[in-house]
Amino acid sequence: MILFIALQIIAGIILFAIRPETVGLYTFLPHAIPLLTAIPFLFSSDFRKYFNKYLYCFAGIHFAFLALDYTLDSHASVVSLAVIFVPLFLFGLIHFFIWNAHRIFEKQSIQALALCSIAWGFYALAFPPLPLGPAAAILLVPWFIVLLKFPLQSILFGSFWSGMLYNAINYYWIYNVMKVGPAGIILFGLFLLIAFFSLYNTFAAFVFVKARDVRIKGFPVFLLLFPFFYAGLEMTRSVGDFSFPWSHLGYVLGNHLELLQMLSNIGIFGYTILIIISNMSVAMGFVFKKKILLGTPVVILLILFIYGSMVLSKPEAKPFYIANENEAPTLSLVQPSIHQTKKWSHDYYDSVIAQTWQLITDSVSLEKIDMLVLPETAIPDFLKRHPQEMRNIRKMVSNTHASVFVGALDYDREGIPPREINFYNSGFLFNASSRKPQRYSKVHLVPFSERIPFDDVIPILNYVDFGEGDFVEGKEIPVYAPFQWTPFICYEAIYGSQIREAIRKGSRMMVNITNDGWFGISTAPGQHLNLIRYRAVENGYPVARSANSGISAFIDQYGNMSSNTELFTKRVITKKVPLRTRDTLYTHIGDAVENSLLLFFFVYLAGLVVVLKKKRVRPVT
Repeated sequence: MILFIALQIIAGIILFAIRPETVGLYTFLPHAIPLLTAIPFLFSSDFRKYFNKYLYCFAGIHFAFLALDYTLDSHASVVSLAVIFVPLFLFGLIHFFIWNAHRIFEKQSIQALALCSIAWGFYALAFPPLPLGPAAAILLVPWFIVLLKFPLQSILFGSFWSGMLYNAINYYWIYNVMKVGPAGIILFGLFLLIAFFSLYNTFAAFVFVKARDVRIKGFPVFLLLFPFFYAGLEMTRSVGDFSFPWSHLGYVLGNHLELLQMLSNIGIFGYTILIIISNMSVAMGFVFKKKILLGTPVVILLILFIYGSMVLSKPEAKPFYIANENEAPTLSLVQPSIHQTKKWSHDYYDSVIAQTWQLITDSVSLEKIDMLVLPETAIPDFLKRHPQEMRNIRKMVSNTHASVFVGALDYDREGIPPREINFYNSGFLFNASSRKPQRYSKVHLVPFSERIPFDDVIPILNYVDFGEGDFVEGKEIPVYAPFQWTPFICYEAIYGSQIREAIRKGSRMMVNITNDGWFGISTAPGQHLNLIRYRAVENGYPVARSANSGISAFIDQYGNMSSNTELFTKRVITKKVPLRTRDTLYTHIGDAVENSLLLFFFVYLAGLVVVLKKKRVRPVT
């Protein structure tokens, strides 16, 4: 071991001294020498016996040199990265395969996998536009029965692979991006995404097992608090550069408007808590033979339905009820349905723009509306490069009171090295009273699609190219006159905190532009629309949604929808939209609730660890 460590340190020092002077990520083949010098040690019985310790020493030594290199010169060797992390990845992968091989020959593990797959497989079919929504109150019962009765290893095996099934059904549509990007990288990234989110299921199962046998003065405190822990776990998917809050458990009820009205009080995470309580209760009813618990799903759904029916029976809850005609704007939403493979081709640019303008000419009279809304990247290029399009839009609005909001790209030269130019996914507002269009830039960018996470914290990531958009986040959430509306681009509209910030600034309507053409003909456009509908009900916030390929729609402040378009159809839909008049409880408490759940997640884990340690360390008598 000492000889091995000494040899690796000497090799590291020599390679550090002769490393090239360059910028960003660089290739320097001699950085593979440490791996070559380690190969002869494979013939040592001591090396094979303590292989994992040798591997961790090897990785630690060369990671230290890599970190020093980056700290001093802000660059890093691709070869060193491969030498360090590829062996670790392969080592972990081999152990993972061995662990799974053992589970396959265990009867309980196969039973656990079957029950967990039934639970999570059917739950994936409950999200709109699929039909099983209310059944979600009992669909996870088989999983909870496994958590209550089976040994830990079988539970982890069943939870991980059923999580793979669940997330594959939820996110299979990402493969469509392969048609317009580097197919191999996207496919590998999709697999990693599904595996990563499956770890959430597995981690939740692990925590449940540790909590199920813990008693505080004979009371199963941690088990009873598990629904709140799970909501906190979902909150961890909603913050930070890696955030992707797409498939929270509570999103399953979107096909039933009555069942959604409680969102205005408890929000999406409250619905997740109710779903977990319902399924846990039924599972405990079966396992512990407590028949009274079997009625929990009926009680929860009945309360939601009765409350929702009462809310929707109010006169102001009638679909698109307008109390004041003078303040309700008329909007036209354009759905040009440009195919994704053509949208970003320079050869098709003129054709794309011509189709869009012709659809507007044939379907819209700007004299009769207040705003024309075109989808995300309706102009599929940097708007500054196309002054003719800007002149055309100014001409459209010059003699009217209408405005035009159109999605396009933008850039400036204010980048901080190594990024010299900032690129933005933006929307531009044109009206007769302003000579220059007002720009809004997307605040929440899709990780690994529109930017590499933490590229502002770790500048060298700006040299990584996976085919991502390489955009910079916008900083402002505006409220535009005259009818106090706020733009949201694509999936950033599902972030409740951003919605609430806009409302606090006085916003009374969301204008959501998106390009769901990436999703193809799949469940994803329906899922996306469902998430927007949840935000509308949660905050009493009307929505006008223009999607390139569908689904375009109007949603009022109670979640009523109108004029929903079909996928991949060319349409313009027009409607008079009532502005926000409904103040909801969750708009005021949402930030506090979600921050508290996030804090509770960590407190719960810390408390569980402390209790388990005390349980293991018992005094000798």
